[in-house]
Amino acid sequence: MNPIGNLNKVFESRIRLGVMSVLMVNEEVSFNDLKQVLEVTDGNLASHLTTLEENAYIKVHKGFIGRKTNTTYSITKVGEKAFKGHLAALEAMIKFSQ
Repeated sequence: MNPIGNLNKVFESRIRLGVMSVLMVNEEVSFNDLKQVLEVTDGNLASHLTTLEENAYIKVHKGFIGRKTNTTYSITKVGEKAFKGHLAALEAMIKFSQ
């Protein structure tokens, strides 16, 4: 059995892994909060969020707080299932190598 066969390529990036980890334990997180927690630039975070959105792993919510735009993100059911599968594959890989 191939120990890396079930890993999800989308989560190979440490930033996307970080985004998904944060969203698994928070119902909704703002762009600025994600940027601060992960210590990344606007452009870098935006490109990784786009990849996750294109794979239907996260949902984008655009709104306003007063006159200021507020963008928040949440994990989808598809994203939750895919991420849990990736974590299970990581665990299996670690157990395989022991």
